[in-house]
Order: sequence, then structure tokens, then C-alpha cells
Amino acid sequence: MSNTDTGYELATHATGTADKLDASSETADDSADTSDDVPAERAGDSLLVQEGDIAADYLERLLDIVDYDGDIDLDVENGRAAVAIVGGDLQALVGGHGETLDALQELTRLAVQQQTGVRSRLMLDVSGHRQARRTELEKLAAATAVRVRDNDEPVRLAPMNPFERKVVHDAVSAIEGVISESEGEEPHRRVVILTQR
Repeated sequence: MSNTDTGYELATHATGTADKLDASSETADDSADTSDDVPAERAGDSLLVQEGDIAADYLERLLDIVDYDGDIDLDVENGRAAVAIVGGDLQALVGGHGETLDALQELTRLAVQQQTGVRSRLMLDVSGHRQARRTELEKLAAATAVRVRDNDEPVRLAPMNPFERKVVHDAVSAIEGVISESEGEEPHRRVVILTQR
């Protein structure tokens, strides 16, 4: 598979190889033992580090299978493992409007859950796509919130995925006099910004 494949083909290929990748995974070591003598916070951090390591192994094998070059960066941010793939021509891993990235994130979460037995809230980014989108959404939320407050008219934003809605809700919560709510069903769920009564 070449770097010019579409995101759809990549997601289809990734889905088809998920079982192969999971079957070839080594079982997680017992370094994340959460026995009673380990403080809960340290045990939680240890689990997040373990999630990041499992995700990195999974993604490295996937990158090898699809013949993409990328480096894996690991971090723990806001109580969740954060994994980033950085490198050159990786747009196919993002896809149109981030759909391939969302699918890849879900596959990675499932691979982590299979090994840890715990539902993962891991966040995956590719070439800074999510960070750039976060910045864009924070600006949109702030400008829209000011407009709503000044005009006293609610505004419904375009449908967004859960990550994007959370960014908007967080940005709106920092602005006095306005609130935000989500409405609708996936994939058409959207944020509504309105004045606080």
C-alpha cells in the first residue's frame, strides 16, 4: 500500500488487520499492578503509561504494515494517555474532516482495552491535526459566544465529533454570560451556544 491511498482504503485495511495486530501483541507486563500498597494516583498514571506503550506498539506495527514513516510521541495529558504520530506525508491517516483519524483512534483504544481489560480514553493525534483543530475551534467558540451574548440570540454550530464538542464546551465555559449545550444524535450532534439566564 502506498502513501497515496485514500483514508477510506487505509481505514478498511486497518480494520482488516486489527485482528492480526491484536493477535501478535505481547501481553502487557504486570508493571501497572494496582495493589493496595500503591497510591491510587500513581497506579492511575502507571496505567496511562502502559496504555501509551501498548498504543505505540500497535501503531508502529500498523505503520509498518501500510508502509508509512512516522514517529510515535507519548504523553499523559488531562488524565488520559496522549499518543501522536508525527512525520511527513501522513494526511491519509487523518482523512477528510478527521474521519480516518477518529477510526484509527477507536481501533487503538480497542487494542489497548484488549490488553488491559480497561476501557481506554486515549487520545490520538496525527501530524498535529487535533491540536490545530482545537485552536480553530477555541477561536470559533469565543467569537460565537461574544456574538450570542451581544445579540441575545442562540447559535447552533455545525455537527461535530465528541472531541470537537468538548473543546467548544470548554472554551464557552470560560466566557461570562453564555452557556453551551449539545443537541441531536450522532453523527449530527452539535453544540448550541446561548445566553445564560
